Amino acid sequence: MILQTPMTSSPKIPDHRPTHVEIDLGAIKDNYHRIKKTMSGQKILWVLKANAYGHGLIKIAQLLETLGSDFFGVAYAEEGITLRKNGIRSPILVMGGISGFQLPQFIEYGLTITASSIEKLNQIEECAKSMGKEAIVHLNIDTGMERIGIHHYNAKSLIKAALDVDHCQIEGIYTHMANADLSDDEFTHIQQERFEEVLQYALKEGLNIPLIHAANSAASLRNDSLRYDMVRCGLLLYGIYPNQELKNLIDLKPVLSWKTRVVFFKVIEAHKPVSYGGSWQSAKMTRIVTLPVGYGDGYMRAMSNKAKVIIRNNKYPNVGSICMDQLMIDIGWGTAYNDDEVILIGESGDESIIVEDLAYWAGTIPYEILTNINTRVPRVYK
Repeated sequence: MILQTPMTSSPKIPDHRPTHVEIDLGAIKDNYHRIKKTMSGQKILWVLKANAYGHGLIKIAQLLETLGSDFFGVAYAEEGITLRKNGIRSPILVMGGISGFQLPQFIEYGLTITASSIEKLNQIEECAKSMGKEAIVHLNIDTGMERIGIHHYNAKSLIKAALDVDHCQIEGIYTHMANADLSDDEFTHIQQERFEEVLQYALKEGLNIPLIHAANSAASLRNDSLRYDMVRCGLLLYGIYPNQELKNLIDLKPVLSWKTRVVFFKVIEAHKPVSYGGSWQSAKMTRIVTLPVGYGDGYMRAMSNKAKVIIRNNKYPNVGSICMDQLMIDIGWGTAYNDDEVILIGESGDESIIVEDLAYWAGTIPYEILTNINTRVPRVYK
């Protein structure tokens, strides 16, 4: 049965939008300590790119810094500058490709710069020299990702160039594993062998590099030999596994839940189409509730007629195309009230929906689900 919300009490009115994300800071702390304990004393670079995977860049960085973070990693200079402007003092590696005109900002804000070629390294050197400062640099070696970084078979030239710079502190060298989350680790071993050859050459030439890193979240758990001096941890911090097999290696807590509320209901007759395009129609009379969330919030349209939500401890299916700001749920002859809480990600009673479920319904990966949650969806920290 669907009824209007009873007016027998005066519940506290929340100061945020009904559709919101809740971030469990206690779970972040717990995951932080569990991951630190699992590593063998290596430094950890906590990856905060893309708004800390949708969890809130500034808030998560501030929490991690109070816990004693070693290093932060971001994709772009703008992310690093935002952290600096909000009081973050930890080392910050910008892992994406750089544009030369941004280099003065890198150096001004003390951001660690990725040098992915001799040309980039020379640009960094000239900029630092002109500013009368020293740039902190990590060399990026492409061992098979084919994204950025000098090819491993050309890396000797970058090593030699790194020996000649006077205004760059070569603090680190790294590569990225393309298939670390796959069960088949053959290509990961090939990449590691290529990286080792570069490291041996650097050692032979006398280039002292304090921080060697190659392992992302998956590789840091699956391959001890890839941990080197530092590992880069992203998805694991947020309690999500790059590969479900990794659940057997570390027990982590989900950090993010996504909630909304029922805002409308109606009874529809049999064979009436619902939403744009009429992609779904009921075989019999049923009850539909409308939720104020859609693909404009990051609840992806690809999940139409596949996704499920939890209302009053029961799972119900989305029906019809997901709209930009709204979606419809078929509750059959179940019970719901206007303003009832609806779980999009999280648990209620014996039912749960995890990020991986949304990824499956959308035909994508958990990373994309998290980073697609729009900034118009408020983050509420607990």
